[in-house]
Amino acid sequence: MQVVVLAGGFGTRLRPWTYGIPKPILPMLDKTLLEHVVEVIPSDKVDEVVVAGGYKVDMIEQYFNENEVPFDVRIVKETEPLGTGGALGNCRDVISGQFACLNGDIISSLNMQKGIDLHDKNGGIGTLALWEVEDPTRFGIVGIDDDNRITQFKEKPKHEEVFSNLINAGSYLFEEDIFSYIPTGKCSLEREVFPVLAEENELNGYAFEGYFIDAGTPESWSSGVQACIANQRWKSGSRKGTNWHADSSVQIGETCTVEHTMLAKNSKINDSILSRCSLLDDVQVKEKSILSNTMIGRGSTIGKNCRLNNVVVDHNSIIPDGTVLDGAQWPIK
Repeated sequence: MQVVVLAGGFGTRLRPWTYGIPKPILPMLDKTLLEHVVEVIPSDKVDEVVVAGGYKVDMIEQYFNENEVPFDVRIVKETEPLGTGGALGNCRDVISGQFACLNGDIISSLNMQKGIDLHDKNGGIGTLALWEVEDPTRFGIVGIDDDNRITQFKEKPKHEEVFSNLINAGSYLFEEDIFSYIPTGKCSLEREVFPVLAEENELNGYAFEGYFIDAGTPESWSSGVQACIANQRWKSGSRKGTNWHADSSVQIGETCTVEHTMLAKNSKINDSILSRCSLLDDVQVKEKSILSNTMIGRGSTIGKNCRLNNVVVDHNSIIPDGTVLDGAQWPIK
Protein backbone atom coordinates (compact mmCIF):
# COMPACT_ATOMS: atom_id res chain seq x y z
CA MET A 1 0.00 0.00 0.00
CA GLN A 2 1.12 3.54 -0.76
CA VAL A 3 0.64 6.24 1.88
CA VAL A 4 0.19 9.91 1.00
CA VAL A 5 1.21 12.32 3.77
CA LEU A 6 -0.25 15.80 3.35
CA ALA A 7 2.57 18.07 4.50
CA GLY A 8 1.97 21.30 2.63
CA GLY A 9 2.16 23.71 5.57
CA PHE A 10 5.09 25.88 6.61
CA GLY A 11 4.97 24.89 10.29
CA THR A 12 4.58 28.53 11.28
CA ARG A 13 3.41 27.82 14.83
CA LEU A 14 6.59 25.83 15.52
CA ARG A 15 8.97 28.53 14.32
CA PRO A 16 11.87 29.10 14.68
CA TRP A 17 12.48 25.33 14.73
CA THR A 18 10.85 25.08 11.30
CA TYR A 19 12.90 27.88 9.75
CA GLY A 20 15.74 25.39 9.46
CA ILE A 21 13.95 22.02 9.60
CA PRO A 22 10.64 21.26 7.83
CA LYS A 23 7.99 19.92 10.18
CA PRO A 24 7.85 16.35 8.77
CA ILE A 25 11.44 15.69 9.87
CA LEU A 26 11.37 17.45 13.25
CA PRO A 27 12.60 14.94 15.86
CA MET A 28 10.03 13.64 18.35
CA LEU A 29 12.04 11.33 20.60
CA ASP A 30 14.26 9.40 18.18
CA LYS A 31 11.92 9.40 15.17
CA THR A 32 10.76 12.11 12.82
CA LEU A 33 7.23 13.45 13.07
CA LEU A 34 6.50 11.84 9.70
CA GLU A 35 7.51 8.39 10.99
CA HIS A 36 5.15 8.77 13.96
CA VAL A 37 2.32 9.84 11.62
CA VAL A 38 2.79 6.79 9.39
CA GLU A 39 2.86 4.38 12.36
CA VAL A 40 -0.95 4.25 12.45
CA ILE A 41 -0.77 1.84 9.49
CA PRO A 42 0.45 -1.73 10.07
CA SER A 43 4.11 -1.67 9.03
CA ASP A 44 3.83 -4.71 6.79
CA LYS A 45 1.30 -2.86 4.62
CA VAL A 46 3.41 0.24 3.85
CA ASP A 47 5.43 0.07 0.63
CA GLU A 48 5.98 3.73 -0.16
CA VAL A 49 5.28 7.05 1.55
CA VAL A 50 4.46 9.90 -0.82
CA VAL A 51 5.06 13.29 0.81
CA ALA A 52 2.88 16.02 -0.72
CA GLY A 53 4.42 19.36 0.19
CA GLY A 54 6.19 22.45 -0.98
CA TYR A 55 8.28 23.73 1.95
CA LYS A 56 11.90 22.55 2.12
CA VAL A 57 10.96 19.28 0.39
CA ASP A 58 14.54 18.86 -0.86
CA MET A 59 15.62 18.66 2.78
CA ILE A 60 12.94 16.03 3.47
CA GLU A 61 14.12 13.99 0.49
CA GLN A 62 17.75 14.27 1.55
CA TYR A 63 16.94 13.17 5.10
CA PHE A 64 15.24 9.97 4.00
CA ASN A 65 17.94 9.24 1.45
CA GLU A 66 20.53 9.38 4.23
CA ASN A 67 18.58 7.70 7.05
CA GLU A 68 17.17 4.20 7.16
CA VAL A 69 13.40 3.89 7.55
CA PRO A 70 11.19 0.86 6.81
CA PHE A 71 9.61 2.36 3.69
CA ASP A 72 10.53 4.20 0.50
CA VAL A 73 9.88 7.95 0.36
CA ARG A 74 8.82 9.88 -2.73
CA ILE A 75 8.28 13.65 -2.87
CA VAL A 76 5.49 15.24 -4.90
CA LYS A 77 6.23 18.93 -4.84
CA GLU A 78 3.70 21.76 -4.72
CA THR A 79 4.75 24.93 -6.49
CA GLU A 80 1.90 26.81 -4.79
CA PRO A 81 -0.45 26.02 -1.88
CA LEU A 82 -3.14 23.68 -3.21
CA GLY A 83 -5.22 22.81 -0.13
CA THR A 84 -5.83 19.27 1.08
CA GLY A 85 -7.68 18.16 -2.04
CA GLY A 86 -5.32 19.86 -4.46
CA ALA A 87 -2.28 18.39 -2.72
CA LEU A 88 -3.76 14.90 -2.92
CA GLY A 89 -4.86 15.45 -6.52
CA ASN A 90 -1.31 16.48 -7.36
CA CYS A 91 -0.28 12.89 -6.53
CA ARG A 92 -2.67 11.22 -8.99
CA ASP A 93 0.09 10.29 -11.44
CA VAL A 94 2.09 8.33 -8.85
CA ILE A 95 -0.73 6.57 -6.96
CA SER A 96 -2.42 3.34 -7.97
CA GLY A 97 -4.96 1.07 -6.30
CA GLN A 98 -6.05 1.36 -2.69
CA PHE A 99 -3.97 3.80 -0.61
CA ALA A 100 -3.89 5.63 2.70
CA CYS A 101 -3.83 9.40 3.14
CA LEU A 102 -2.73 11.08 6.37
CA ASN A 103 -2.54 14.65 7.63
CA GLY A 104 1.12 15.31 8.34
CA ASP A 105 1.06 16.38 11.99
CA ILE A 106 -1.32 13.95 13.74
CA ILE A 107 -0.04 11.84 16.63
CA SER A 108 -2.70 9.30 17.57
CA SER A 109 -3.49 5.85 18.91
CA LEU A 110 -5.29 4.93 15.69
CA ASN A 111 -4.79 1.46 14.25
CA MET A 112 -5.87 1.74 10.63
CA GLN A 113 -6.35 -2.01 10.32
CA LYS A 114 -9.87 -1.45 11.67
CA GLY A 115 -10.51 0.97 8.83
CA ILE A 116 -9.07 -1.43 6.26
CA ASP A 117 -11.38 -4.18 7.51
CA LEU A 118 -14.41 -1.86 7.44
CA HIS A 119 -13.56 -0.66 3.95
CA ASP A 120 -13.23 -4.22 2.68
CA LYS A 121 -16.64 -5.04 4.19
CA ASN A 122 -18.61 -1.94 3.12
CA GLY A 123 -16.87 -0.99 -0.11
CA GLY A 124 -17.03 2.61 -1.28
CA ILE A 125 -14.38 5.12 -2.30
CA GLY A 126 -13.17 6.20 1.13
CA THR A 127 -13.09 5.32 4.82
CA LEU A 128 -12.40 7.99 7.45
CA ALA A 129 -11.09 7.66 11.00
CA LEU A 130 -13.27 9.63 13.45
CA TRP A 131 -12.72 11.14 16.89
CA GLU A 132 -15.34 12.31 19.40
CA VAL A 133 -15.12 15.83 20.88
CA GLU A 134 -17.34 18.02 23.06
CA ASP A 135 -17.20 21.08 20.77
CA PRO A 136 -17.00 20.08 17.10
CA THR A 137 -17.39 23.57 15.62
CA ARG A 138 -13.67 23.87 14.80
CA PHE A 139 -13.64 20.63 12.84
CA GLY A 140 -15.35 18.66 10.12
CA ILE A 141 -18.27 16.71 11.60
CA VAL A 142 -19.56 13.40 10.37
CA GLY A 143 -22.91 11.63 10.61
CA ILE A 144 -22.87 7.83 10.35
CA ASP A 145 -25.53 5.13 10.20
CA ASP A 146 -25.69 1.75 11.93
CA ASP A 147 -23.51 0.19 9.19
CA ASN A 148 -20.76 2.80 9.67
CA ARG A 149 -21.57 4.51 6.39
CA ILE A 150 -21.16 8.27 6.44
CA THR A 151 -24.48 9.98 5.73
CA GLN A 152 -23.35 13.61 5.91
CA PHE A 153 -20.22 15.72 6.29
CA LYS A 154 -20.02 19.37 7.35
CA GLU A 155 -16.78 21.33 7.72
CA LYS A 156 -16.59 23.72 10.72
CA PRO A 157 -20.32 23.93 11.40
CA LYS A 158 -21.97 26.76 13.30
CA HIS A 159 -23.41 25.75 16.68
CA GLU A 160 -26.90 25.52 15.24
CA GLU A 161 -25.61 23.28 12.42
CA VAL A 162 -24.05 20.63 14.66
CA PHE A 163 -25.55 17.17 14.12
CA SER A 164 -22.71 15.04 15.52
CA ASN A 165 -19.79 15.10 17.94
CA LEU A 166 -17.72 12.82 15.71
CA ILE A 167 -15.05 14.72 13.79
CA ASN A 168 -12.78 13.92 10.89
CA ALA A 169 -9.46 12.70 12.35
CA GLY A 170 -7.38 13.33 9.23
CA SER A 171 -6.59 9.69 8.45
CA TYR A 172 -8.15 8.09 5.40
CA LEU A 173 -8.22 4.99 3.24
CA PHE A 174 -9.09 5.68 -0.41
CA GLU A 175 -9.56 3.92 -3.70
CA GLU A 176 -7.88 5.63 -6.63
CA ASP A 177 -11.40 6.50 -7.87
CA ILE A 178 -11.17 9.44 -5.44
CA PHE A 179 -9.16 11.33 -8.05
CA SER A 180 -12.20 11.60 -10.35
CA TYR A 181 -13.81 13.78 -7.64
CA ILE A 182 -10.79 16.07 -7.26
CA PRO A 183 -10.33 18.86 -9.83
CA THR A 184 -6.87 20.04 -10.83
CA GLY A 185 -5.59 23.05 -8.94
CA LYS A 186 -6.60 24.25 -5.49
CA CYS A 187 -9.24 22.18 -3.72
CA SER A 188 -10.40 21.21 -0.22
CA LEU A 189 -11.18 17.59 0.60
CA GLU A 190 -13.25 18.69 3.56
CA ARG A 191 -15.36 21.34 1.83
CA GLU A 192 -15.58 20.14 -1.78
CA VAL A 193 -15.02 16.38 -1.91
CA PHE A 194 -16.24 14.69 1.28
CA PRO A 195 -19.75 16.25 1.29
CA VAL A 196 -20.30 14.98 -2.28
CA LEU A 197 -19.00 11.49 -1.50
CA ALA A 198 -21.18 11.34 1.64
CA GLU A 199 -24.25 12.28 -0.38
CA GLU A 200 -23.42 9.50 -2.86
CA ASN A 201 -23.00 6.97 -0.01
CA GLU A 202 -19.34 6.36 -0.93
CA LEU A 203 -17.76 7.01 2.49
CA ASN A 204 -17.42 4.91 5.64
CA GLY A 205 -16.40 6.06 9.10
CA TYR A 206 -15.12 4.48 12.31
CA ALA A 207 -14.36 6.01 15.69
CA PHE A 208 -11.30 5.16 17.76
CA GLU A 209 -10.26 5.86 21.34
CA GLY A 210 -7.01 6.64 23.12
CA TYR A 211 -5.29 9.86 22.06
CA PHE A 212 -5.52 12.22 19.10
CA ILE A 213 -3.11 15.17 18.93
CA ASP A 214 -2.49 17.77 16.25
CA ALA A 215 1.18 18.42 17.08
CA GLY A 216 1.35 21.82 15.44
CA THR A 217 1.80 24.16 18.43
CA PRO A 218 4.37 24.11 21.28
CA GLU A 219 1.70 22.92 23.74
CA SER A 220 0.30 20.22 21.46
CA TRP A 221 3.83 19.19 20.44
CA SER A 222 4.47 18.57 24.12
CA SER A 223 1.29 16.50 24.33
CA GLY A 224 2.57 14.46 21.39
CA VAL A 225 5.88 13.90 23.16
CA GLN A 226 4.07 12.76 26.32
CA ALA A 227 1.91 10.34 24.33
CA CYS A 228 4.99 8.89 22.63
CA ILE A 229 6.78 8.48 25.96
CA ALA A 230 3.76 6.89 27.65
CA ASN A 231 3.23 4.46 24.77
CA GLN A 232 6.92 3.58 24.19
CA ARG A 233 7.02 4.98 20.68
CA TRP A 234 10.78 5.02 20.28
CA LYS A 235 13.46 2.80 18.75
CA SER A 236 16.30 3.62 21.15
CA GLY A 237 16.76 5.44 24.41
CA SER A 238 14.79 4.74 27.57
CA ARG A 239 12.02 5.98 29.80
CA LYS A 240 13.07 7.46 33.13
CA GLY A 241 9.96 8.20 35.19
CA THR A 242 7.80 10.35 32.91
CA ASN A 243 10.78 11.42 30.78
CA TRP A 244 12.59 10.00 27.75
CA HIS A 245 16.40 9.93 27.75
CA ALA A 246 18.19 9.48 24.42
CA ASP A 247 21.15 7.75 26.08
CA SER A 248 23.53 7.85 29.05
CA SER A 249 24.92 11.25 27.99
CA VAL A 250 21.87 12.96 29.53
CA GLN A 251 22.80 14.67 32.81
CA ILE A 252 20.25 15.85 35.37
CA GLY A 253 21.37 17.40 38.64
CA GLU A 254 20.20 15.81 41.89
CA THR A 255 18.23 18.93 42.89
CA CYS A 256 16.36 19.16 39.57
CA THR A 257 12.69 18.43 38.99
CA VAL A 258 12.06 17.18 35.46
CA GLU A 259 8.79 15.62 34.25
CA HIS A 260 7.09 14.73 30.95
CA THR A 261 10.16 15.86 29.03
CA MET A 262 12.16 14.67 26.01
CA LEU A 263 15.92 14.82 26.60
CA ALA A 264 18.10 14.28 23.53
CA LYS A 265 21.82 13.49 23.55
CA ASN A 266 24.10 15.55 25.77
CA SER A 267 21.23 17.33 27.53
CA LYS A 268 22.51 18.87 30.77
CA ILE A 269 20.22 20.35 33.43
CA ASN A 270 21.53 22.09 36.56
CA ASP A 271 19.28 22.74 39.59
CA SER A 272 16.19 23.70 37.53
CA ILE A 273 12.56 22.73 37.03
CA LEU A 274 11.32 21.46 33.65
CA SER A 275 7.84 20.27 32.76
CA ARG A 276 6.53 19.19 29.33
CA CYS A 277 9.66 20.33 27.47
CA SER A 278 11.56 19.08 24.41
CA LEU A 279 15.34 19.38 24.42
CA LEU A 280 17.30 18.53 21.28
CA ASP A 281 20.97 17.54 21.21
CA ASP A 282 23.58 19.48 23.22
CA VAL A 283 21.21 21.68 25.25
CA GLN A 284 22.26 23.07 28.61
CA VAL A 285 19.90 24.55 31.21
CA LYS A 286 21.65 26.50 33.96
CA GLU A 287 20.67 26.95 37.60
CA LYS A 288 17.35 28.16 39.05
CA SER A 289 15.43 28.24 35.75
CA ILE A 290 11.81 27.14 35.37
CA LEU A 291 10.68 25.90 31.95
CA SER A 292 7.30 24.56 30.83
CA ASN A 293 5.87 23.63 27.41
CA THR A 294 9.13 24.84 25.89
CA MET A 295 10.98 23.52 22.84
CA ILE A 296 14.76 24.10 22.90
CA GLY A 297 16.72 23.74 19.68
CA ARG A 298 19.98 21.84 19.44
CA GLY A 299 23.14 23.45 20.77
CA SER A 300 21.29 26.04 22.87
CA THR A 301 21.99 27.27 26.40
CA ILE A 302 19.35 28.56 28.83
CA GLY A 303 20.83 30.95 31.37
CA LYS A 304 20.31 31.14 35.12
CA ASN A 305 17.00 32.26 36.69
CA CYS A 306 15.03 32.11 33.42
CA ARG A 307 11.26 31.66 33.26
CA LEU A 308 10.07 30.24 29.93
CA ASN A 309 6.53 29.07 29.23
CA ASN A 310 5.23 28.01 25.82
CA VAL A 311 8.40 29.16 24.08
CA VAL A 312 10.19 27.85 20.98
CA VAL A 313 13.95 28.47 21.18
CA ASP A 314 15.94 28.40 17.95
CA HIS A 315 18.96 26.15 17.47
CA ASN A 316 22.32 27.42 18.76
CA SER A 317 20.72 30.12 20.90
CA ILE A 318 21.89 31.65 24.16
CA ILE A 319 19.11 32.80 26.49
CA PRO A 320 20.51 35.45 28.87
CA ASP A 321 20.25 35.03 32.64
CA GLY A 322 16.93 36.23 34.07
CA THR A 323 14.97 36.07 30.82
CA VAL A 324 11.18 35.83 31.23
CA LEU A 325 9.10 34.77 28.20
CA ASP A 326 5.54 33.52 27.79
CA GLY A 327 4.15 32.34 24.47
CA ALA A 328 7.10 33.56 22.42
CA GLN A 329 9.75 32.63 19.90
CA TRP A 330 13.47 33.14 20.50
CA PRO A 331 15.14 35.12 19.10
CA ILE A 332 12.38 37.70 19.36
CA LYS A 333 11.74 39.44 16.03
